[in-house]
Amino acid sequence: MPALAATPYEAEITWLGIVPDRDAGLPSQPLQALELGFAGPVGETHGGLTRPSCSRVLGLYPRDTPIRNARQLSILSVEELDAIAARMGLPALDPALLGATMVLRGIPDFSHVPPSSRLLAPSGACITVDMENRPCTLPARPIETAHPGFGARFKPAAQGRRGVTAWVEAEGRVALGDRLRLFVPDQPAWVAPD
Repeated sequence: MPALAATPYEAEITWLGIVPDRDAGLPSQPLQALELGFAGPVGETHGGLTRPSCSRVLGLYPRDTPIRNARQLSILSVEELDAIAARMGLPALDPALLGATMVLRGIPDFSHVPPSSRLLAPSGACITVDMENRPCTLPARPIETAHPGFGARFKPAAQGRRGVTAWVEAEGRVALGDRLRLFVPDQPAWVAPD
């Protein structure tokens, strides 16, 4: 029996982008297609096989320890972006302002797909979900610039809706309109024993 179970869910890629220079700012530049290599999307400043550890893993490593980069991509869903925008009081929220790599349509409760799920593209490219991407304050500045008075609303509005971080398991190309097939780990949820 395979360790990854196919689901009936496919998601259409509705938006793609890269952040070419994190020092210049968080917003992504929209693209029609992405080449995915083992180091992540070509041209993405958050790519690389490794990254310096950050506040998310301070319980494990001192800051700036080289670790495996499981945060090569930031993937969101149309449905959750719409919910965030509505909760913020905006008609829509541009994924570029969040530094997004990819936006998908068609997988319910996307931010909570299990870690280690796979998204398989028609090209054979395969993306592995690391985990839920917790909201932070970094998008507040670009959102505030685009929508004065709304930047501080992002973090609370995005709780449980910020999408996932992911890394490239198999190289290939993805493009707008591609449909990605969702596979999930075939195992029970872990519950700590009493």
